[in-house]
Amino acid sequence: MHIPSSTTDKLLLEDFETALKNAAKPSESYDVSKWLFVPNAYDEYRYILGTRGKNPLICCGINPSTAAPDNLDNTLKSAERIALHNGFDSFIMLNIYAQRATNPDDMEKNFNPFLHEENVKAFEYALTLCDGQPTVWAAWGTIIEKRPFLQNCLKDFVRVGKENKVHWVSAGKVSKKGHPHHPLYLRKDSPLDDFNMDDYEASFAW
Repeated sequence: MHIPSSTTDKLLLEDFETALKNAAKPSESYDVSKWLFVPNAYDEYRYILGTRGKNPLICCGINPSTAAPDNLDNTLKSAERIALHNGFDSFIMLNIYAQRATNPDDMEKNFNPFLHEENVKAFEYALTLCDGQPTVWAAWGTIIEKRPFLQNCLKDFVRVGKENKVHWVSAGKVSKKGHPHHPLYLRKDSPLDDFNMDDYEASFAW
Protein backbone atom coordinates (compact mmCIF):
# COMPACT_ATOMS: atom_id res chain seq x y z
CA MET A 1 0.00 0.00 0.00
CA HIS A 2 1.07 3.56 -0.65
CA ILE A 3 -0.61 6.17 1.52
CA PRO A 4 0.44 9.74 0.67
CA SER A 5 2.68 11.25 3.33
CA SER A 6 1.30 14.71 2.62
CA THR A 7 -0.45 16.75 -0.01
CA THR A 8 1.74 17.42 -3.04
CA ASP A 9 1.83 21.18 -2.45
CA LYS A 10 4.07 20.42 0.55
CA LEU A 11 6.56 18.44 -1.54
CA LEU A 12 9.55 19.58 -3.56
CA LEU A 13 8.35 18.40 -6.97
CA GLU A 14 10.78 17.85 -9.81
CA ASP A 15 9.65 19.31 -13.13
CA PHE A 16 9.28 16.77 -15.91
CA GLU A 17 12.21 17.92 -18.04
CA THR A 18 14.65 17.68 -15.14
CA ALA A 19 13.20 14.35 -14.04
CA LEU A 20 13.50 12.97 -17.57
CA LYS A 21 17.18 13.97 -17.81
CA ASN A 22 17.87 12.28 -14.49
CA ALA A 23 16.04 9.16 -15.67
CA ALA A 24 18.67 8.70 -18.40
CA LYS A 25 21.49 8.43 -15.85
CA PRO A 26 22.73 4.96 -14.78
CA SER A 27 20.96 3.58 -11.74
CA GLU A 28 21.97 0.97 -9.18
CA SER A 29 18.29 0.08 -8.74
CA TYR A 30 17.29 -0.87 -12.29
CA ASP A 31 18.43 -1.15 -15.91
CA VAL A 32 17.86 2.24 -17.55
CA SER A 33 18.26 0.67 -21.00
CA LYS A 34 15.14 -1.42 -20.31
CA TRP A 35 13.03 0.86 -18.13
CA LEU A 36 11.78 4.43 -18.42
CA PHE A 37 11.10 5.63 -14.86
CA VAL A 38 10.38 9.32 -14.30
CA PRO A 39 11.29 10.44 -11.65
CA ASN A 40 14.01 7.79 -11.41
CA ALA A 41 13.42 6.89 -7.75
CA TYR A 42 10.34 5.82 -5.83
CA ASP A 43 8.59 8.96 -4.62
CA GLU A 44 5.22 10.42 -3.69
CA TYR A 45 4.46 11.02 -7.37
CA ARG A 46 5.29 9.43 -10.72
CA TYR A 47 5.07 10.77 -14.25
CA ILE A 48 6.04 7.70 -16.29
CA LEU A 49 6.85 4.03 -15.78
CA GLY A 50 7.33 1.67 -18.67
CA THR A 51 9.62 -0.37 -20.85
CA ARG A 52 11.63 0.99 -23.74
CA GLY A 53 10.74 0.00 -27.29
CA LYS A 54 9.87 1.27 -30.76
CA ASN A 55 6.17 0.48 -30.64
CA PRO A 56 4.84 1.13 -27.12
CA LEU A 57 1.24 0.94 -26.02
CA ILE A 58 0.61 4.00 -23.87
CA CYS A 59 -1.67 3.12 -20.99
CA CYS A 60 -3.46 5.96 -19.24
CA GLY A 61 -4.78 5.29 -15.74
CA ILE A 62 -5.91 7.57 -12.94
CA ASN A 63 -3.03 7.75 -10.47
CA PRO A 64 0.08 5.69 -9.64
CA SER A 65 0.25 3.09 -6.89
CA THR A 66 3.32 1.11 -5.76
CA ALA A 67 4.85 0.02 -9.07
CA ALA A 68 8.52 0.58 -9.88
CA PRO A 69 11.00 -1.01 -12.34
CA ASP A 70 11.27 -4.79 -11.81
CA ASN A 71 8.53 -4.51 -9.20
CA LEU A 72 5.28 -4.01 -11.07
CA ASP A 73 1.99 -4.03 -9.24
CA ASN A 74 -0.90 -6.15 -10.51
CA THR A 75 -2.35 -3.32 -12.59
CA LEU A 76 0.88 -2.77 -14.51
CA LYS A 77 1.50 -6.51 -14.88
CA SER A 78 -1.88 -6.70 -16.58
CA ALA A 79 -1.11 -3.65 -18.73
CA GLU A 80 2.18 -5.17 -19.89
CA ARG A 81 0.63 -8.56 -20.69
CA ILE A 82 -2.17 -7.00 -22.73
CA ALA A 83 0.23 -4.69 -24.58
CA LEU A 84 2.43 -7.62 -25.63
CA HIS A 85 -0.57 -9.78 -26.56
CA ASN A 86 -1.83 -7.04 -28.87
CA GLY A 87 1.41 -6.76 -30.81
CA PHE A 88 3.20 -3.92 -29.03
CA ASP A 89 6.84 -4.38 -28.06
CA SER A 90 6.64 -2.30 -24.87
CA PHE A 91 4.28 -0.35 -22.67
CA ILE A 92 4.28 3.05 -21.02
CA MET A 93 2.08 3.81 -18.03
CA LEU A 94 0.95 7.35 -17.35
CA ASN A 95 -1.89 8.64 -15.24
CA ILE A 96 -4.43 11.45 -15.34
CA TYR A 97 -3.01 12.63 -12.00
CA ALA A 98 0.53 11.88 -10.86
CA GLN A 99 0.15 11.56 -7.06
CA ARG A 100 0.83 8.06 -5.71
CA ALA A 101 -2.00 6.51 -3.71
CA THR A 102 -2.92 2.83 -3.74
CA ASN A 103 -6.42 3.67 -2.57
CA PRO A 104 -7.88 6.44 -4.75
CA ASP A 105 -9.79 7.67 -1.71
CA ASP A 106 -6.42 8.78 -0.32
CA MET A 107 -5.76 11.13 -3.21
CA GLU A 108 -5.52 14.76 -2.27
CA LYS A 109 -8.74 16.72 -2.52
CA ASN A 110 -7.16 19.93 -3.79
CA PHE A 111 -5.80 20.09 -7.33
CA ASN A 112 -2.09 20.87 -7.74
CA PRO A 113 -1.70 22.81 -11.02
CA PHE A 114 2.10 22.45 -11.18
CA LEU A 115 1.95 18.66 -10.81
CA HIS A 116 -0.71 18.49 -13.51
CA GLU A 117 1.15 20.74 -15.96
CA GLU A 118 4.29 18.62 -15.65
CA ASN A 119 2.23 15.46 -15.98
CA VAL A 120 0.74 16.73 -19.25
CA LYS A 121 4.29 17.34 -20.49
CA ALA A 122 5.03 13.70 -19.65
CA PHE A 123 2.08 12.62 -21.79
CA GLU A 124 3.24 14.81 -24.68
CA TYR A 125 6.72 13.29 -24.42
CA ALA A 126 5.41 9.71 -24.33
CA LEU A 127 3.56 10.28 -27.59
CA THR A 128 6.85 11.14 -29.31
CA LEU A 129 8.20 7.67 -28.49
CA CYS A 130 5.75 5.95 -30.82
CA ASP A 131 6.79 4.92 -34.33
CA GLY A 132 3.81 6.22 -36.28
CA GLN A 133 0.39 7.06 -34.88
CA PRO A 134 0.36 6.80 -31.07
CA THR A 135 -2.07 4.31 -29.55
CA VAL A 136 -3.34 5.29 -26.11
CA TRP A 137 -5.28 2.88 -23.94
CA ALA A 138 -7.96 4.64 -21.92
CA ALA A 139 -7.78 2.65 -18.69
CA TRP A 140 -8.98 4.78 -15.79
CA GLY A 141 -12.24 3.03 -14.97
CA THR A 142 -14.94 4.61 -12.83
CA ILE A 143 -12.23 5.93 -10.49
CA ILE A 144 -12.22 9.13 -12.51
CA GLU A 145 -15.31 10.14 -10.53
CA LYS A 146 -13.35 10.13 -7.25
CA ARG A 147 -12.27 13.78 -7.53
CA PRO A 148 -14.00 16.60 -9.44
CA PHE A 149 -10.70 17.93 -10.81
CA LEU A 150 -9.87 14.68 -12.60
CA GLN A 151 -12.34 15.47 -15.36
CA ASN A 152 -10.51 18.71 -16.15
CA CYS A 153 -7.18 16.89 -16.04
CA LEU A 154 -8.49 14.43 -18.60
CA LYS A 155 -9.65 17.26 -20.85
CA ASP A 156 -6.02 18.37 -21.20
CA PHE A 157 -4.99 14.83 -22.11
CA VAL A 158 -7.76 14.70 -24.72
CA ARG A 159 -6.61 18.05 -26.14
CA VAL A 160 -3.01 16.85 -26.43
CA GLY A 161 -4.29 13.61 -27.95
CA LYS A 162 -6.13 15.50 -30.68
CA GLU A 163 -3.06 17.60 -31.44
CA ASN A 164 -1.06 14.40 -31.92
CA LYS A 165 -3.73 12.37 -33.75
CA VAL A 166 -3.89 9.75 -31.02
CA HIS A 167 -5.74 6.50 -31.61
CA TRP A 168 -7.70 5.86 -28.41
CA VAL A 169 -8.52 2.28 -27.45
CA SER A 170 -10.02 0.46 -24.48
CA ALA A 171 -10.07 -3.12 -23.20
CA GLY A 172 -12.99 -4.88 -21.56
CA LYS A 173 -16.54 -3.71 -21.08
CA VAL A 174 -17.19 0.00 -20.59
CA SER A 175 -19.32 1.11 -17.63
CA LYS A 176 -22.94 2.28 -17.88
CA LYS A 177 -21.67 5.87 -17.94
CA GLY A 178 -19.19 5.02 -20.67
CA HIS A 179 -16.04 4.88 -18.56
CA PRO A 180 -13.33 2.59 -19.99
CA HIS A 181 -12.44 -0.52 -18.01
CA HIS A 182 -9.56 -0.54 -15.54
CA PRO A 183 -6.73 -2.99 -16.47
CA LEU A 184 -7.00 -5.00 -13.25
CA TYR A 185 -8.72 -8.40 -13.63
CA LEU A 186 -8.77 -8.26 -17.42
CA ARG A 187 -7.81 -11.45 -19.27
CA LYS A 188 -4.25 -11.39 -20.57
CA ASP A 189 -5.59 -12.03 -24.09
CA SER A 190 -8.05 -9.12 -23.94
CA PRO A 191 -8.30 -7.36 -27.30
CA LEU A 192 -8.05 -3.61 -27.67
CA ASP A 193 -11.16 -1.95 -29.09
CA ASP A 194 -11.56 1.50 -30.62
CA PHE A 195 -12.67 4.03 -28.00
CA ASN A 196 -14.67 7.04 -29.19
CA MET A 197 -13.10 9.82 -27.14
CA ASP A 198 -15.24 12.52 -28.78
CA ASP A 199 -18.44 10.86 -27.61
CA TYR A 200 -16.97 10.16 -24.19
CA GLU A 201 -15.85 13.74 -23.68
CA ALA A 202 -19.27 14.99 -24.83
CA SER A 203 -20.85 12.92 -22.04
CA PHE A 204 -18.94 14.75 -19.29
CA ALA A 205 -21.90 15.37 -17.00
CA TRP A 206 -21.32 12.69 -14.41
